[in-house]
Amino acid sequence: MSRRIVTEEFQSRGKQAVDGYFDRLIKYIPSEIIGFWLAISGIIKSSEDGQETRLLWIFFVVGIILTAGWIFKQTYDPQKPIALTQIAISSGAFVVWVFATGEPFSSLEFYRPYYGSLLLITYTSILTLVVPKES
Repeated sequence: MSRRIVTEEFQSRGKQAVDGYFDRLIKYIPSEIIGFWLAISGIIKSSEDGQETRLLWIFFVVGIILTAGWIFKQTYDPQKPIALTQIAISSGAFVVWVFATGEPFSSLEFYRPYYGSLLLITYTSILTLVVPKES
């Protein structure tokens, strides 16, 4: 199964069904990069050198870049335009997921844990309504 979201069905290409709600949800969530984040943040939080917050911010940015690159690689098709919508939504999903977990955002004065939960629920509910045009 391709990671690219399918929005059109061409009879000449065989049986390639259009992705529905749950298919789009699974393809938008960058689970591989979320796994990367869980491992990295766990390692960083277990250290006690006083650099935890700085390292979390650095690897948060690395995670955003990895998400964009990974989704680009997984959705690349030389016969189709770049899946910019899917790359942007997946990168946003990574940011929202990290925000919901708290670190490194808990170092900011405005952050409250329930903000992350509310944002995660809202973003996840809305993201599958977006059907990319560049499929």
